[in-house]
Amino acid sequence: MLETALTRLLALLDLEMIDENVFVGLSPDESVQRVFGGQVLAQALVAAMRTVGPARPCHSFHAYFLRPGDPKIPIQYRVDRSRDGGSFSVRRVVAAQRDAQIFILAASFQKEEDGFEHQSSMPLVPDPESLEDEQQVLLRDPDLRPDIRKWVARERPFEIRSVLGSGLLGNSGDRPARPAVDHIWLKTRGAVSDDGDIHRALLAYVSDMSLLDTAFLPHGKSIFSDMQVASLDHAMWFHRPFRADDWLLYAQDSPSASGARGFSRGALYRRDGTLVASVAQEGLIRPR
Repeated sequence: MLETALTRLLALLDLEMIDENVFVGLSPDESVQRVFGGQVLAQALVAAMRTVGPARPCHSFHAYFLRPGDPKIPIQYRVDRSRDGGSFSVRRVVAAQRDAQIFILAASFQKEEDGFEHQSSMPLVPDPESLEDEQQVLLRDPDLRPDIRKWVARERPFEIRSVLGSGLLGNSGDRPARPAVDHIWLKTRGAVSDDGDIHRALLAYVSDMSLLDTAFLPHGKSIFSDMQVASLDHAMWFHRPFRADDWLLYAQDSPSASGARGFSRGALYRRDGTLVASVAQEGLIRPR
């Protein structure tokens, strides 16, 4: 099989089991200073899912980032089987490096049931086919700062097409201020197996990729500006079936920023308008 960014990501999510409740995950071989938060989210979720049967898919998780992870050493994920009830199972996962906790996650699983149904409506946006790959749009900027260009040019497991555009300026990383709302289409750059757990892990991974950036929009900043940026916590709810290799609309907004923290929310829709997941995150957005 031809190795791609997607196959490498799927390999990172295939954790090594070293005990009944202990798993080990690696990080990609890249010149970064800390582990990407979405990677830890996805790997911890995989560890939790490995201890629950397929009849009970994950419906929600809540997580806190405690310390920056070191991408040069493995991460150990220790799962606590907190409860297995008649309908629900709960797992707690602690991720550690060098005997220090770097991340904690609590996830809940439920057997499939029927019940009341309602959902919010998907925003009216252009189809993804009418938009350009955001990576190519950014790379066309002749004034793009070299470090930003190198970061943007990396091969990526997900294709992203922005409805409103990133608005990045070439040198400073700043951009024109606008309301704290963003809409992007996303999907994996290739087909994925039918395993629903893999699709949930992939969506957890990509959900951390752009959400906090929404809190910068009213201030004319971005993750490439002179800012100290870090995810603090992350919560996600899976509502309905989806595929990460089909287009999903990620509708994001940031209702508040205060105390050097930005709070952002996201809703993920299939292209037929079905709401499949919701996300909330608070992150550090501290001007240097």
